[in-house]
Amino acid sequence: MNKSGMRHAVWLLVAISAPAAAIGLNADGLGVAGPLLDWFSAPAQWSGPTGLPARVGEHLYYMATAMGIALLIALPIGIGLGHWGRGGLLAINVANMGRAVPSFGLVILMFLLVGFGYLPVLVALVALAIPPMVTNSYVGMQTVDPAVRTAAVALGLSRWQRLFSVELPIALPLVMAGIRTSAVQVLSTATLAAYVGLGGLGRYLIDGLAQQQLAQVVGGALVVAALAVLLEAGLAGLQRMLVSPGVRR
Repeated sequence: MNKSGMRHAVWLLVAISAPAAAIGLNADGLGVAGPLLDWFSAPAQWSGPTGLPARVGEHLYYMATAMGIALLIALPIGIGLGHWGRGGLLAINVANMGRAVPSFGLVILMFLLVGFGYLPVLVALVALAIPPMVTNSYVGMQTVDPAVRTAAVALGLSRWQRLFSVELPIALPLVMAGIRTSAVQVLSTATLAAYVGLGGLGRYLIDGLAQQQLAQVVGGALVVAALAVLLEAGLAGLQRMLVSPGVRR
């Protein structure tokens, strides 16, 4: 993981775990370290439909589905417009409009329209994931030196060959940066699924608050933070494998 990615992951861990640790203090100022350890070590916590493995699987499914749809939408738009050099700013502005709508508000709006189910959460997560990928892929394609494009044309490469063999490998660091940003944001925001009756790690936060089980709330938040850090590290490693050493940034 590069320094920028490490800083992003560390700040994300602090942002998620610090509030959880804060609410984990009871009226006497004592921490919940003991109950938290009991919660993690309980055999029931590692089996069944409400155990950590099942909740983590649900959470990753929500994230992976939303990311898959967002990738199919955002990357062709960003890469295509960056390659053609037209309409990019308009596409970026339209994509960034999704950031002006709070994810929770979008979930509630879709819930009112379609009712319970994964669709409200899916729409919110896809809307959250698209802007960074569109922006980064477009900017990445625009950073390709015009002289490189001209040289590719002089070599007789077709438009598709220039795109996939020359331009995209050069733009890949920024494209991957957008994917990493989106993936971590979607993973963290997928906790909203619990608000509309779905599963995932958000169940520990919602149910724990409702039942005043602060150890469960802190434990769920820490698991989300740990998953986000692991995801960032994994995608950073994937980026290092895919990007040519000559164009790493």
